[in-house]
Amino acid sequence: MAVLLMVLAAVLFLFSVSSALLRWNEVRYRKKGLPPGTMGWPVFGETTDFLKQGPNFMKNQRARYGNIFKSHILGCPTIVSMDPELNRYILMNEGKGLVPGYPQSMLDILGNRNIAAVHGSTHKHMRGALLALISPTMIREQLLPTIDEFMRTHLSFWDSRIIDIQQMTKEMALLSALKQIAGADSCSISQAFMPEFFKLVLGTLSLPIDLPGTCYRRGVQARKNIISMLRQLIEGRRASKLYHQDMLGRLLRTEENKYKLTDEEIIDQIITILYSGYETVSTTSMMAVKYLHDHPSVLQELRKEHLAIREKKRPDDPIDLNDLKSMCFTRAVIFETSRLATIVNGVLRKTTKEMELNRFVVPKGWRIYVYTREINYDPFLYPDPLSFNPWRWLVGDS
Repeated sequence: MAVLLMVLAAVLFLFSVSSALLRWNEVRYRKKGLPPGTMGWPVFGETTDFLKQGPNFMKNQRARYGNIFKSHILGCPTIVSMDPELNRYILMNEGKGLVPGYPQSMLDILGNRNIAAVHGSTHKHMRGALLALISPTMIREQLLPTIDEFMRTHLSFWDSRIIDIQQMTKEMALLSALKQIAGADSCSISQAFMPEFFKLVLGTLSLPIDLPGTCYRRGVQARKNIISMLRQLIEGRRASKLYHQDMLGRLLRTEENKYKLTDEEIIDQIITILYSGYETVSTTSMMAVKYLHDHPSVLQELRKEHLAIREKKRPDDPIDLNDLKSMCFTRAVIFETSRLATIVNGVLRKTTKEMELNRFVVPKGWRIYVYTREINYDPFLYPDPLSFNPWRWLVGDS
């Protein structure tokens, strides 16, 4: 009996403490004018539910509080907007009290000088440097031939094998981007680079709690290891004085660049390029395979387009820019895959001053999560929105 009473007392004590902590956190962020919503636990907020439940978390909160609500995710007090008109206003008025608002864990691991974290004249400067890497000439003479050669070699290893398509598309996305950045040198660092990069990715989507064993600590350490690899690569390039046509080579040739970056800025941009393309390309590729498997008529039309292009070429001829421009149905498949799979759910902004949006007051320093996922399933924009129909993207077709 005494043991039972002790257990009940312990349970009641824990319940009381938990209730007090939740109540304290709600009171802490209570301010007149804020939208409705819950803030969860101190420090942790509602991050666990946000990461585990994904879109269902957003749907549940919208059902309770409407299209605009407050929360605390990834270490930041956040206003979530699922209102199309407000989202459009926020995206069209960046700079007017709004700047990129990535979570602290992402800033720490990707670097404070990455193009997604800066704004104003600094952003313009870095944007100019990166746009030079994807000029029409660069695409035609370097990027497209490199990706064509890489994919031929990479996919040849998939023949006659049972593969984990999720894992293989992740490796494909990272290795292909690394090839574009570091050219032939990518082969020497890829095996050491991959596991560190995967830790880095997990660290960006975690609470910034710097304790042993946390995803954040592993992500920060992975960043340090990746920086070390990239510094060695840069030093080796400068010592060899060979002419490299890849992205890194162009960033290092200061005499050719109107927009010059420091080594630290170059490293942050490389990490950001790899990061931003990794999840989108790998997930889109994986889901495209699934949708094509589930829709034989789409696969047949896609094969028809590619075989028509291939008939005009010799077996070893690479794809050129004109071939790419002629792939109308291929683009439609990519658009429809991106729409239905919704690779990017939204973007984050941060307030630089107190703002009033839709009659709600957003305090200075809060994040605004512009959540755009549901637009992809709007039946007014996309009839029969849950069906995979690439033809909807072709002019004249529905």
